[in-house]
Amino acid sequence: MKVLGIGNAIVDVLCKVDDQFIDDHKLTKGTMKLVDEQEFQKLLQNLKIENTVSGGSVANSIVGMSQLGDDVSFIGKVNNDELGQKYIDGLQKENVQYFYKAKKENVPTGTCLILITPDSERTMCTFLGVAGKISDQDIDENAVKNAEITFLEGYLWDEGEPKKAFERALLSANKSAMSLSDPFCVDRHKASFLDLVNNKLDIIFANEKEAMTLIDAKDFNEVIEFGKSLNKLFIVTRSNKGSIAINGNDISETDAKKNLKILDLTGAGDLFAAGFLHGLVNNKDVYESLKLGTEMASKIIQKIGARLD
Repeated sequence: MKVLGIGNAIVDVLCKVDDQFIDDHKLTKGTMKLVDEQEFQKLLQNLKIENTVSGGSVANSIVGMSQLGDDVSFIGKVNNDELGQKYIDGLQKENVQYFYKAKKENVPTGTCLILITPDSERTMCTFLGVAGKISDQDIDENAVKNAEITFLEGYLWDEGEPKKAFERALLSANKSAMSLSDPFCVDRHKASFLDLVNNKLDIIFANEKEAMTLIDAKDFNEVIEFGKSLNKLFIVTRSNKGSIAINGNDISETDAKKNLKILDLTGAGDLFAAGFLHGLVNNKDVYESLKLGTEMASKIIQKIGARLD
């Protein structure tokens, strides 16, 4: 197995809204907010659903890798309900091995409302449902040991059971990677994330805002210096400024692709990670891997949703 992803198993519900909708509901554009089921339903009640798809940040990356021909798998917790079944079917259709057996739970399968504004930015409201209840008991140790890289998402990290799941996976991993997921997520778990980045992970993905939030940086040079001090792969995407990979004093950079018809930024970071990891597990150098990541991200932002067809 090339890569095993462990993350929140979330069904994405995509809707187009105007900026007023974001303001009216006191949301912060371009971020992810956790909501309860009641708030989720209230937000959804007057919206037209464009699409529903098996989502979750790391799951999107894993599907991207599968589409590139890699042998990949995923662990994420769903309920044995209609959305849970839809989730499993969605992964299996994409040739992703799913190492979790759905059981009847008191809490429904997780859902994420993705609100796309006219500027193509996405604002997410996530009802974690049972996805947020993942525990160390849900981690298939053999699946972790059989994967070259175990890829975790920052969204998953939470005190209690998810933290134990995370730690169990890291103990058995041959090589571990993580995406920092969201600036609010980094802010909430800063001390834990710094410990993971410094001491436990081999590969870290972040966007510029997440990286700067992690170390309270005033400018991007501080991020570069921090990356150098880690002596491990630290990859930062910088939107229209391209992306950079730092490994000790080795620094590789690529430019963003120009003149794209951007429709929706959902999944840009997820698909970037898919392209980069695809390069890495197929023995490409870091620069080539950055280019592959950029190519995948460029493709996804020119369509609605976080999955390539």
